[in-house]
Amino acid sequence: MATATTELKQHEVVSHQDWIKARKNLLAREKEFTRQRDELSRMRRELPWEKVEKHYEFHSTNGKLTLGDLFAGKSQLVMYHFMLGPGWVEGCKSCSYLADHFDGMTTHLANRDVNFLVVSHAPIAEIEAFKRRMGWQFRWVSSFDSDFNFDYHVSFTPEQMGGEIEYNYGRTKSPSQEMPGMSVFAKGPDGEIYHTYSMYARGLDILVGTYNVLDLVPKGRDEAGLKHTMAWVRHHDKYSEGYFVDPNAGWEHPKVATGGHSCCSGEHSS
Repeated sequence: MATATTELKQHEVVSHQDWIKARKNLLAREKEFTRQRDELSRMRRELPWEKVEKHYEFHSTNGKLTLGDLFAGKSQLVMYHFMLGPGWVEGCKSCSYLADHFDGMTTHLANRDVNFLVVSHAPIAEIEAFKRRMGWQFRWVSSFDSDFNFDYHVSFTPEQMGGEIEYNYGRTKSPSQEMPGMSVFAKGPDGEIYHTYSMYARGLDILVGTYNVLDLVPKGRDEAGLKHTMAWVRHHDKYSEGYFVDPNAGWEHPKVATGGHSCCSGEHSS
């Protein structure tokens, strides 16, 4: 049986009338939060854009594609930066947790003038092997011999890893040469491409429907006692009856295949 990290706390039990009163009080706060979120979304949409001056090419199962090609006839493009580096045996568990939510939304996004896809630094053959294992259908491309991941601060050279890296608009230490994020682009009527938004770290929470459901239940995300917040997460094909959460477990780097690529062996040009 799956092992929980904490016991379910005993809560105050009240009459139905008192419960409705408490619920209405919370509802007022929830509505306030919804209005604040709507305003934040409006401000996000009004951010200035930056023109993408550099030419990027990606590897796909259909050959090389440019950044412009990835729009697939839409005017808006969303790209999730998935942590899967060259030579990794499997993708990051946390990115895989997010990716389990992607397939259901791609058709809906396509009908709102948005093309959604995933990009990783690993070669396309390694991406496809992991994608088949996980049973995902969303489109996934490789930036293996491109500056793209480096320019959007989700892949880092060994030299950069020697100190602090630039990630999530600040300087920090990183346990991995690959980090997660999401970037948004727009294509103007003149064909020019613009970078409109990128988010990283906790900003990606909004993509995780499972977290949103966990936020509704009495135990919540149940991560407070964990050394590594997402230590409970597994690849969806690795949950089992022997599932156990070690509260002292730290972040584990995905294994690299023997004789495979190093984490940063892509032909990154300066």
